[in-house]
Parts: sequence; structure tokens; C-alpha cells
Amino acid sequence: MTATSNMEPSANGGAPHLKRTLTLPLLVFYGVGVTIGAGIFALIGEILGVSGDQAPLAFLVAGAIAGVTGLSYMQLVRRFPRAGGEAVYVTNAVGARFGQVAGFGVVVTGTISSAVVALAFGGYVKSLIGVPSVVGALAIIAVVAVVASFGVRESVLLAAGVTLIEVGTLVVVAIFGLPKLVDAPLVSTVFTSGQDGFTSPILAGAVIAFFAFIGFEDIANMAEETIDPRRTAPRAIAWTLGISIVVYVLLACIAIVLPERSAIVASDAPMATLFEVVSGRGSDVVATVASLAMTNGILVQIVMASRVLYGMAGEGLLPTPLAPLGKVHASRSTPVRATVAVCCVVAVLVSLVPLGQLARITSLVTLCVFSLVNLALFTLGRREGGQLGRWRYVGLFGMVLTVSLASWELWGIFGP
Repeated sequence: MTATSNMEPSANGGAPHLKRTLTLPLLVFYGVGVTIGAGIFALIGEILGVSGDQAPLAFLVAGAIAGVTGLSYMQLVRRFPRAGGEAVYVTNAVGARFGQVAGFGVVVTGTISSAVVALAFGGYVKSLIGVPSVVGALAIIAVVAVVASFGVRESVLLAAGVTLIEVGTLVVVAIFGLPKLVDAPLVSTVFTSGQDGFTSPILAGAVIAFFAFIGFEDIANMAEETIDPRRTAPRAIAWTLGISIVVYVLLACIAIVLPERSAIVASDAPMATLFEVVSGRGSDVVATVASLAMTNGILVQIVMASRVLYGMAGEGLLPTPLAPLGKVHASRSTPVRATVAVCCVVAVLVSLVPLGQLARITSLVTLCVFSLVNLALFTLGRREGGQLGRWRYVGLFGMVLTVSLASWELWGIFGP
């Protein structure tokens, strides 16, 4: 793509628009930062508690479903490299009403998942200095609101630096845990059904673990700030999913062979507890890094949700009272109003709703959004043929997977 074609018209015509400054490495750091930071640090204990010995398979199932949908995103972002992401894809495929549903669904998932990670951050801070979890969560939301409003390049560079620290820390945890993994009868443990059967704990864990993969789709919503988005964004999605699956499954395998599993499940700082168990050393350093990882996850989700609101306003998909959310700050070139709105909602959620419940809600809403995205690929592929046409059945398969997992979870909640 030439330099001229990179400078596409903004959603707001001649108004200040988003700057194209993001490259492939920065996008990968962005995606990995939100995915790994929000997932393994916050929810490893929750998934162990639900899936037990099958926790690695729960991560694999969730990763496979996310991977199929990731293929849909990779094709659609090539066709529509715009900030509205899902809202734009679905609107062009099946109409504005469904596009609004998809767009608001993405904003909801970004907002609620930010609240999940903020509460997890508060738990790690509580383990370090004894400050109540909600207080720590509200404090970090205020800090992130300032950073996210300052500039996208600054936000993503900060996220990249924190990602290097957190992934490095997870590698250290894995190195300490590998000897225990080698000595354990892992394969027979993972593939042996427990008292609740085999499928049930895997799917129950996969619904929660699916939250841990939320983040790769955020890359599509950064298209208007990416250099050569049609080439860069799909590659960043693929790298993000591959790295995340490997890290999650490895650490879950280590966790299930530990006799102290119950301590990890009960901990407010599960990854710090895991490190303490496998290394026999103090966990304050890991808890500190985990806190940084939480900051990373909150930052990139808030950045993403604000960009979706901005993109929806530019596409005319927001109600008239919310149209000002499509304005960009004249000097910062960031959607400050949308950022502040998202942060205010996150602050309310962390004050009122428990972490586990927020994670389940986020996963369900995300599965519904992914179903619409997969439907968009199938519909556009049938209509347009060409490159999209060759991928339409991937969209159909992804829609079947996401609808099935969402239906299974809803049946578990509301069924007899």
C-alpha cells in the first residue's frame, strides 16, 4: 500500500482525525499485552477451580474458537480497515441495526473486561500493601484515563514496555515450573474424566477462559491508526493468538500438577501464588509485575472501547445525544470524550459487580459479537465472492462454534 492510500479520509470529514503511527511490532505488543495480562494473571485460579485437571483443555478449546473467529477478523480487516471494526463489518453485511448491536457489544466487552482487570489489579495491590481492592481499582482507572487521553502512540509504547516485563515474568514462572511438569503424569491427568464427567468441566472452563483471549480483536479497531492496516493487522492478530495459546496452555499444565492447587484457586493474586509454590521464593516481585500487567490490560481495553465509540459515531451508528463521542481532540488526536465516558462506566462496574460474574458476562457478550462477525464474513463472502468468497465457510464454522458455546453457557445459567 502506498503512502497516499494509507491516508484514508477520516470518519469526520475535515475534522481532526486519528494518526497512522502503529507498526506490526507495536500492534503485536498491544494485542499480547491485553490478552495475556488480562487472562492468565487474573483468571488462572478461576479456571482451575471450574475445570480442575482439564484446565489446559479448557484453554485449548477457548483458543480454537477464538482462532477460527480470528481468521474472520483477518479477512474483514483487510476489506474494511476502519476504527469501527465489528460495527462496520456487520453493518456492511446485514444492516445498520445489527451493526449497532455488534458495536455496542464490543464497547460493553471492552468496558466490562476493563472492570474485571481493574478488580484483579486491586487484588494484587491488596496482597502487596493491604489497600482494599476497590480502592486500588478506582485509582488505576483514573491513571489509565489520563494516559489513554494523551496519545495512542504513547499508550501503545507504554503497553509494549509492560508487555515485555509481564511476558518475561511468565517465562520465569514457567522455567521454575517445568521440572514439576516433566515429573508428572500430565497426559493421563488431562485426558481423564473426573466426577463431573469430561465435557462439562472443559466447556465450563472454556467459557471463562474465552475471556482470556479477548484482546486479539482489538487490533482490528486500531486500523485507522496503523500503517498499512490491510497487511499489518491480520499478521498481528495471528501472532497475538499463537503466543497467547502457547503461554496459557503451558502455565495451566504446570498449575494442575501442583498439590497446592487449592491455594492458587483461593488466592487474590493467583499467579503470584503459583510462582511461590513452584519456586519456594517470595511472590512480591511477581505480584508487582502482575499489577503492571493489569494496568496494561485496562489501558488497551479502554483505548479500544473508545475507538469503537469514535468509529460508530463517524459511521452514524450512535444515537444523536452520543454523537459528540465521535469528536477528536484537536492537539492530542485522541477521542478524549469517548475515553472519559468509558472510564466512568468502568469505575461504576468495579464498585458494584464481583470479578467472576463480570468475566462470565464479558465472555457471553463477546461470543455474541463474534457470532455476528463470523456471520458478516459468510454473508459478504456469498455476496462479493473473490477473496472473501473463498473464506465464507470459515465464517459459517466460526458462527456455529461461538453460538454453540454461548448457548451452552446460557443453558447452564437459565436451564433446569
